[in-house]
Amino acid sequence: MKLPFTIEKFYGVFRDYNTSIWPAQWLLVVMALAAMVAALRPRPWSGVAVSAILGVLWAWIALAYHLAFFARISPAAYAFAALSMVGAAAFIWQGVIRRRLTFQWAPGPKAVTGAALIVFALVVYPVWSAYAGHPYPATPTFGLPCPTTIFIIGMLCFAVPPTPRSPLIVPLLWCLVGAQAAFLIGVQPDLGLIPTGLVGIGLLATAGQTQRKVKS
Repeated sequence: MKLPFTIEKFYGVFRDYNTSIWPAQWLLVVMALAAMVAALRPRPWSGVAVSAILGVLWAWIALAYHLAFFARISPAAYAFAALSMVGAAAFIWQGVIRRRLTFQWAPGPKAVTGAALIVFALVVYPVWSAYAGHPYPATPTFGLPCPTTIFIIGMLCFAVPPTPRSPLIVPLLWCLVGAQAAFLIGVQPDLGLIPTGLVGIGLLATAGQTQRKVKS
């Protein structure tokens, strides 16, 4: 597949984005940590808060990255921005308006998997990027599509059944799109989108199912 831009231009977009929006990256990380705390210490409003944060992250990807920066080198940015806004709308509709999303830590394989994906997105991904020869600012920071997708699917591992399917659609599609960067452009940390996508498929397969009560 021939790309409409060079690898240098691709990483140059990250550099321009990171230097232009600094220090907003830290605000995005704080938002992610707030979502985690809301899931670990749930309150009546936690589902709305977490859903709003995840929706804002998708909207940020659409507006602050795809339209503001990536569109400079690729016309596909407009389609990606539209897709990201669909992702934002799914969380706002299902979690904020209809209040069909709640999040909490429930000990078990799914929660451990979610925690692993979150740690990968926030810690392993940037470290791996630097080790692979793409240190800050020419690197995908949190708030950009790939690490944020991994984080969002990790958070959805904490969603309490029954969960709607629509919030999973855009993250799964981005796993498919973003994983190609690992092979076409050499963004090694994006290999994490492959197992993340498999986790997302598992969540999609069980979405809508009511949690079974364990009899004592």
